[in-house]
Amino acid sequence: MQLDGRCALVTGAGSGIGRALAMLAVERGMDVVLVGRRESALTETRDQLSDPSRGHVMVADITDHTDRRRIRDEIRLIFGHLDLLINNAGVQVVGPISQLDDNDMAAVIRTNLLAPMAMVRDMLDLLKIAAPSRIVNVGSMFGQIGFPLFSVYSASKFGLRGFSDALRRELKDAKIGVTYAAPRATATAAMNGSEHLAEPFAMTVDQPETIARRILDGVERDARVILPGGAERVFIALQGILPSLVDQSIVKQLRNAIP
Repeated sequence: MQLDGRCALVTGAGSGIGRALAMLAVERGMDVVLVGRRESALTETRDQLSDPSRGHVMVADITDHTDRRRIRDEIRLIFGHLDLLINNAGVQVVGPISQLDDNDMAAVIRTNLLAPMAMVRDMLDLLKIAAPSRIVNVGSMFGQIGFPLFSVYSASKFGLRGFSDALRRELKDAKIGVTYAAPRATATAAMNGSEHLAEPFAMTVDQPETIARRILDGVERDARVILPGGAERVFIALQGILPSLVDQSIVKQLRNAIP
């Protein structure tokens, strides 16, 4: 997909991967709709763009149907269509399942899974107008390999991966491509509260700019899935053929994480 001259919507654009995606998209010639719940954070992102005039701030909660429809109506008014939808916003809870309450679990599923589904549905007409267009669902390596202490987060990202696969087939004839991106651990605010697990779980922590570049490079080549290289790919392959070996390895890491 050619990015220059196109328009993109990025959720969670106020920080982390979302901010890095917005900045790189503008560098590659795109107009970007910056969506998030905090106006100050979105404005800060816009001010950091190489051309701030190409950033359009829309303060909204993507879990709210009224806000999603307002986003859709404003994009229709400004651009008339949408070339690229990047469902990036997400939340994380960490800890033993026994310690997570209903609100913790509901917030993760609502933001990480239900909201991207609803965003696709509500933006679909604009994507069809722009076709060929593309949807990017930003998941996680924890949506490829289930990790203890991240059980609900893993479940949400496994679900997003399944949704992406089904959606890719459903929208093929509409000429709307679907990319599932699975970053590994990233140095963002979402890691707050789980930094102590990086070493015992042998996590490689990437910078948001690295993830953004990998995602947009993948969009430009119409990739269906974007994965990091290295040990993670080996673990994905092993999980398919020798799941008990992966179980043993991760359980050993868990014991190091919780002495």
